[in-house]
Amino acid sequence: MPNAPTGFAHGLTLTQASTMIDVALAKGRELGLAPLTVVVLDQAAQPKALAREDGASLLRPEIATGKAYGAMALGFGGRELARRSSKMPGFMNAFSDLCGGRAVPVPGGVLVRDTNGTVLGAVGVSGDASDKDEICAVAGIEAAGLVADTGDPE
Repeated sequence: MPNAPTGFAHGLTLTQASTMIDVALAKGRELGLAPLTVVVLDQAAQPKALAREDGASLLRPEIATGKAYGAMALGFGGRELARRSSKMPGFMNAFSDLCGGRAVPVPGGVLVRDTNGTVLGAVGVSGDASDKDEICAVAGIEAAGLVADTGDPE
């Protein structure tokens, strides 16, 4: 199998995704949060890595994926999705229909960007309050040397 062409963008690596998950889970333990589930989606919104802590409830993988998927689908972090959901319920209902109900428009879905601002994927965390889930996602992304986009202006 030939090597990838020079300059080929590889996107998120498994090492970066693993770092994001490990650090996000460690942050949750540091904060004393309920058991978490963390998912990392790649640039094509496909799962790159997922970890579900012991004791995490049944639908946490789907919720974490939905948070990340919603961010990827519209190109905004979960905070902006939550704002739009409250301001434009008709649009968000249509959005939900279009994506088969897979998007969860709340904090805890964080876009992963490189230093140039290119979206490389998204992290979704679920298990505790959405704001606390988001803190863990941001910690993981930053630990991997990437930029977290929560949907809030800087």
